[in-house]
Amino acid sequence: MTSPTTLTRDFAAVFPDEVVTHAHVRDVDLPYGAGTMALITLDNGLDHTRPNSFGPKGLAELDAAIESALAREDVAAIGITGKPFILAAGADISGMPRITRREQAKEIARYGHEVFGKLDDGRKPSFGFINGLAIGGGLEVALNCTYRTVIATAPAVAFSECFLGILPGWGGTWLLPNLVGAERAVKVIIENALNNNRMLRGPQVQPLGIADATFEGADFLERSLDWAGQVLTGRAKVERAPVDRGEAWDAAVARGRAFVDAKLHGAAPAAIRALDIIAAAKTCSKEEGFALEDDALADLLMSEELRSGLYAFDLVQRRAKKPVGVPDKSLARPVTKVGIVGAGLMASQLALLFARRLLVPVVLTDIDDERVEKGLSYVRGEVDKLAAKGRVSGDQANRMKALVTGSTDKHVYADCDFVLEAVFEEMKVKQQVFAELEGIVSPECVLATNTSSLSVTTMASKLAHPERVVGFHFFNPVAILPLLEVVRGQRTDDASLATAFATAKGLKKNAILVKDAPAFVVNRILTRFMGEVTRCVDEGTPVEVADQAVLPLGLPMTPFVLLQLVGPAVGLHVAETLHEAFPDRFYVSPNLQRLVAANKPGLWSWDAQGKPFLDDDTRALLEQGDRPSTAEQVRERAMAAVADEVRRLLDDGVVADAPDVDLAMILGAGWPFHLGGITPYLDRSGIAERVTGRRFLPVGVASLPA
Repeated sequence: MTSPTTLTRDFAAVFPDEVVTHAHVRDVDLPYGAGTMALITLDNGLDHTRPNSFGPKGLAELDAAIESALAREDVAAIGITGKPFILAAGADISGMPRITRREQAKEIARYGHEVFGKLDDGRKPSFGFINGLAIGGGLEVALNCTYRTVIATAPAVAFSECFLGILPGWGGTWLLPNLVGAERAVKVIIENALNNNRMLRGPQVQPLGIADATFEGADFLERSLDWAGQVLTGRAKVERAPVDRGEAWDAAVARGRAFVDAKLHGAAPAAIRALDIIAAAKTCSKEEGFALEDDALADLLMSEELRSGLYAFDLVQRRAKKPVGVPDKSLARPVTKVGIVGAGLMASQLALLFARRLLVPVVLTDIDDERVEKGLSYVRGEVDKLAAKGRVSGDQANRMKALVTGSTDKHVYADCDFVLEAVFEEMKVKQQVFAELEGIVSPECVLATNTSSLSVTTMASKLAHPERVVGFHFFNPVAILPLLEVVRGQRTDDASLATAFATAKGLKKNAILVKDAPAFVVNRILTRFMGEVTRCVDEGTPVEVADQAVLPLGLPMTPFVLLQLVGPAVGLHVAETLHEAFPDRFYVSPNLQRLVAANKPGLWSWDAQGKPFLDDDTRALLEQGDRPSTAEQVRERAMAAVADEVRRLLDDGVVADAPDVDLAMILGAGWPFHLGGITPYLDRSGIAERVTGRRFLPVGVASLPA
């Protein structure tokens, strides 16, 4: 085993920017005559915005602290806790992209096991006090302890590793199933991670068996220390449910494999490797389980999927919070009242979002009282659902309902600071709406459009003050998808743009700045992608083959399921808009036109098991040629079209550079983390160079170093 000194020296170049999490030790006299606890507090010296993490130097310091405590005869137990609100966020991922050899990867895996494993090697009892956020290695350091408590206000307890492209490799994949059983371990390690990195909150941790006791906030540590004294003296007995090592274990692993296959279709290896270890944990020893984790982590740290996952994670955590090209926030004007033009489903979703996040009055209008009331009823119903789920209190629910009002008279917008139109996607209709609004609202009021494809510049062209118009394109469903495309028209001024970005931040959306170009970014790429798939169907490829062709990419849904979600009429409208702008590249499918003319909700019908099928009526509408493509050919053609379109929109300056394309597709279209968005996949697969003659990203960014 490499010594700590040698390890930290060898990894100095890999982790040059490690923010060291120090292991501060103090003696605590436990109550009830339980003796002295060596309480280790993890603290990187920074505030709650920079969580503790484990790099080589931090691990070495923790190692020394544990060894010192173990060597003292006067120490009865060891405790681990963190700085205020945070235990630890896991391994320091900053150096992972710089790991170039499997031996390096395996050594860091082994060393983490060695350090954490000392907490439960039988020499002294240990207590993990989960005083806040505990993710990945932060949860593993607690799992390696003999006993655990959790604070009720913990905002996030999770294993996020499979979401990024690795697995819990410092004990978690073996320890958790042996503590709580395979079924719960699969939920936490696999299902939660792949369901957009879902986290557990404090009250959920003990019922799952991960913690032995839960205590409230202000005196959490004091109560945890008191409880530790009771445990050590026998006053409190820790009882844990027996783990079912029979058929239930195998069934849980099988269910996990089916879940991963349905979610990723073999596109990323991490979750399957984790399930292999969970399966083995049924019978193998801790040493054998940790060795399996070492090998798996070493392999995964050298994978392209991890590089892409880390790149995507950095985009979402850093770039999304500091969008490129945005005017100074000091230019933003306050928004104290919001108007929504329209009361349909999209407008009603937007009204709810503005009221909930900004807590300002929101007024929506439509052409008659019936439509207005329908929109208001939707808002009230959704607020009631939030209250029923405990997402808002009764007082908060009542306040939100009171904030949203409706009218048929647009003069209610006179004192609004921000008015967003969400009417039919037709240029003349939107121009008319803005012309009416301009004569009503104040000179400082921002006029925003939720258009998905139309020119913001053209929309504002007939106004006396086009500088106040900005694109504000949400993605459906509004409450779930975090992306906002903020579109700057040719005459949009900095103050209006800054106000739009400040409003987006208040709505808790991730906004990117895009140029006023047809369909902007996400819809432009998806429409080119869909156009190639539908062209393949029109040429003679069976619908089932074309729709399933992209499954190996691990996309969140197939093309025609996406079409069903968006609606064929919307898809056709965007395709026709882009075809008008770029007739040589954007295909308008006659079969899609027939679906819309027949008022079909999409290609698929659904059977009793929820599986899609092509019913006879829909099949009869389709007219196909005699030149079918294979699934591989469909996939290659679709992704080649995407590569061409991404290069064109970058050359046109629609966004600043390739990472903005990836960020937009991750947040707006659910493009998988393990692909890193679009451009890393196009680079890695060779499609980018084959189609466009060059890569989108430098070698080593979202890929293994050259």
